[in-house]
Amino acid sequence: MSINLDATDNAILTALQADGSLSNVRLAEHINLSPAATLARVKRLEQGGIISGYIALIDKEKLGYDLLCFVTVSLENHDVNLVENFRTAIKAMSEVIECHFLTGNSDYILKVAVQNRQSLEYFLVQTLTPVSGVARLQTSIVLNEVKGKTVLQVCLEDSA
Repeated sequence: MSINLDATDNAILTALQADGSLSNVRLAEHINLSPAATLARVKRLEQGGIISGYIALIDKEKLGYDLLCFVTVSLENHDVNLVENFRTAIKAMSEVIECHFLTGNSDYILKVAVQNRQSLEYFLVQTLTPVSGVARLQTSIVLNEVKGKTVLQVCLEDSA
């Protein structure tokens, strides 16, 4: 389903990305629309899959996760069953925040949050390496997150 977005939809998406906990009344005030019309637009954006969910962003370090790492993974081969088993195993690993399938020298890149060096070593040696089909890992530790954003700028289609 394709949804045409206008400036009001853009304002809704921008406001909700900045604060997903906005009440419908506050959102309506923010975009200068009635609460009923605002709710109808939000529901349309949700049903169309533009808004896929609402979350609370957590400060990892305040919860004791002091190491953020990126781990590239190369598989032995790309057999369909091996790939599916790898993806299933990754989805079950609580340390993995994100997993992306890549082109290039590696097959996957994982964003991993762990508490300390010992936790990282355990994850790499005891959890990730034993997964069937893993051929090579390369780990990079994040020293400082220069930019981390969750807001996606909405591009409106030309009306001409």
